[in-house]
Amino acid sequence: MSFVKSRFLAYGVLLGTAGVKILTSDDAKKVYTHCTAAVMRGVDEVVKTYNLLKENCDDISADAKEINEKRAAEKEARMIADAKAVLAAAKPKKSKKADPCSVRSVMKAAAACVFIWTSTV
Repeated sequence: MSFVKSRFLAYGVLLGTAGVKILTSDDAKKVYTHCTAAVMRGVDEVVKTYNLLKENCDDISADAKEINEKRAAEKEARMIADAKAVLAAAKPKKSKKADPCSVRSVMKAAAACVFIWTSTV
């Protein structure tokens, strides 16, 4: 090995040993402890923000469901009112003469035919 290479090796070992001593010193441990505490405080703030955001989203979702239920109820009420209006408009007017082609007359005749047919069979 050349003199330059062995000198770099010696410097590397020296720096490595000094680095290990520095990293394991009490002052370094205090720095690590303070950094870890700061990170934990940051995590706590992030968790608080997340919980606040989640609560707001839950409130928004509940309000949206309530709005949709109200709209569905209003739509159903409109449909019922429209159906009643159609039935009222289609309601036959009372006449003094019996219409032989009315639905009620046809149904009565069909029922009589079925009764007669079943009693003869």
